[in-house]
Amino acid sequence: MIAFNVVRFKVKPGMDAAFLAAHEGIAESWPGLRHANIIQTGEGRYCIIAEWESMEALAASRPQMIATLDSFRETLEDLGGGMGVTDAVGGTVVLSPK
Repeated sequence: MIAFNVVRFKVKPGMDAAFLAAHEGIAESWPGLRHANIIQTGEGRYCIIAEWESMEALAASRPQMIATLDSFRETLEDLGGGMGVTDAVGGTVVLSPK
C-alpha cells in the first residue's frame, strides 16, 4: 500500500540554497521513494512531501533520511514546543479522490 511522509522545516535566514541542495540526491539515496516535492510555505519555511512504495519502504529508508537530515541540520531553526528541527508525520493512503 502506498505511503506518504510529510516533514516541516524552518530554515535559518540565508540558508535556503544549502537546505534545498541537500535534497538533490534523495531519489538515489532513499530506496523505495516514488516521488517527492519540497514546497515553500512561507519565508524560510518548507515541507517535503514524499510518496513511498509502502510503509515498509519508508521505514527501511529512515537511516538514509536521517543521514540526509544530518547533512543540513545546521541550516535549520528549532520549531519550538519541544519538537526540535523537524515536524514529521507519515502513513498509508486511506483515500485518493483523484
